Amino acid sequence: MRQQLVIVGAGPRGTGILERLAANAPELYAGPGLDIHLVDPHPPGGGRVWRQAQSPLLWMNSHAEDVTMFTDDTVTMAGPVREGPTLHEWAALHGRTFAGRQLQGRYLRWVYERARAELPPTVTVHHHPRRALRIGGPREGRQQVWLEGRPRPLLADLVILAVGHLDAELDAGQAELAAYAREHGLVHLPPDFTADSDLSRLKAGEPVLVRGFGLAFVDLMVLLTEGRGGRYEGDEYLPSGREPVLYVGSRRGVPYHSKIGYDLTGGRPPLPRFLGPAEVDELSARPGGFDFRRDVWPLIEKELGFAHYHRLFTAHPGRTTMAWADFEERYAAAGDPEGIRALVAGAVPDPADRLDLAALDRPLDGVRYGTHDELQEALRGHIEADLTRRHDPAHSPDLAVFLGLLSVYGQLVRLGSIGPRWHGFFSYLASGPPGPRLRQMLALSRAGVLRFVGAGMEVTAADGVFRAGSPTVPGFSVESRALVEARLPEPTVGRARDSLLRELHLDGAAETPDGLLRVDPGDGRILDRAGRPYPRRFALGPYTDARTPGAFTRPRTGGPAFRQNDATARAALSFLGASHVKELAR
Repeated sequence: MRQQLVIVGAGPRGTGILERLAANAPELYAGPGLDIHLVDPHPPGGGRVWRQAQSPLLWMNSHAEDVTMFTDDTVTMAGPVREGPTLHEWAALHGRTFAGRQLQGRYLRWVYERARAELPPTVTVHHHPRRALRIGGPREGRQQVWLEGRPRPLLADLVILAVGHLDAELDAGQAELAAYAREHGLVHLPPDFTADSDLSRLKAGEPVLVRGFGLAFVDLMVLLTEGRGGRYEGDEYLPSGREPVLYVGSRRGVPYHSKIGYDLTGGRPPLPRFLGPAEVDELSARPGGFDFRRDVWPLIEKELGFAHYHRLFTAHPGRTTMAWADFEERYAAAGDPEGIRALVAGAVPDPADRLDLAALDRPLDGVRYGTHDELQEALRGHIEADLTRRHDPAHSPDLAVFLGLLSVYGQLVRLGSIGPRWHGFFSYLASGPPGPRLRQMLALSRAGVLRFVGAGMEVTAADGVFRAGSPTVPGFSVESRALVEARLPEPTVGRARDSLLRELHLDGAAETPDGLLRVDPGDGRILDRAGRPYPRRFALGPYTDARTPGAFTRPRTGGPAFRQNDATARAALSFLGASHVKELAR
């Protein structure tokens, strides 16, 4: 009897798993034949987020040369390396192009077709363009995967969940605002993938409150300006007259940092240094567990500082007063932040050359402006300064810190649940918008289409309207009949609108305190509430506690997602092979 493997989610993560199944099957699979069922209402390859049927105005936020779906010798894995082209090589683009998402969707579709073609002749792929509703079946026996619109389930020897960002039920505060909007005829757009939001409800010329200043906001900004006929001439934005006026704020009150606009020359910092496999093993082995803020964050700070100062001392030695070997020895020996600050103050004269993660993370903390217009001028200056610095190789320690962030993320994946703070910090520093998007933001601000609200943005509902203000400008507030929550839904098991994860939880799957699905960090098997792995159920993706920066990555950076894909693919193939041997022995 042919064996059956169901993969729920056919986007880049599911495609990456398929590529690893193809790479490892010659070594590990000698069964009677395997049917792989891909379950996703969206086309294989791109999935929902990277589907080709979306606005051509929407870009990736990475250079084309920094996007690959293929492994290389920097990926720590047991399976074979199968190299392939980056996006810019495949599409014959300049490497520093910010490609459109439609093009990335075509690249992902090509990767999917290549992976499918490389599977052994005994393995067949079937795509089911439907939603998976729930998974059932005994712990040790074949699983049942129920699909929308089908009276009978797919029977599966193994199930791998590779779904990406899912819709979620509103939290208590959002639900209260949504109810107020319904009662008073207002517009409340909840967290969503922006390309799927109904933006037609946001009227021309009217103020719209936007809570969230990350990549979801950038998409919203594009669709409500260029998407409504506006255009740019140099640094000037020429409105079409169909735009609303966007009042945007967030916890930080500033946009994510610009993508860095230059390449690293010379040697990379030797990472990991202070947060590597040995430190992760020690943290994981602690009987009482670990506290992220107390035990992990100091290691992150020291690792990022090491990356920063290694680059400063080796590439820009004229801006330091000490030999690198001496600084490194004293830096390694420093046992607390105060000691490091004292060392840095004596060795790095210019404060602009010192790494201050707190100031980077919360630039508006404690800052106050007398008027709303003063804030607009100050925020434009902040964005301009960020653009200048992130495109000037004289500040190349910033790029070293970016590489440090990637290294840290690759280690933290192995720790499982570490809470939400790290992911937000990483995205703000390392996963910001292309520089041209921030220049557009400046043009929109000067044109009056975009207005900044400030940090700690608070939204209330009273007197038939939404009202927003911020401590950054005491006494200022703006009223609106529309509020947009410009961010993706939180990837939590308990509030997932899709029944699949909720049913898993009801069936005994464990979740972390912040609502993520618990999985074995070694191979991705789902864990039950007693910590035991389900033999036939795997999960990878942003809703698990082994989440990675993304399903694809920069070449030659270790690719944590690729490492996970390989481990899961090998575990699945080994399980199927062992099951076949048991059947023959009966």
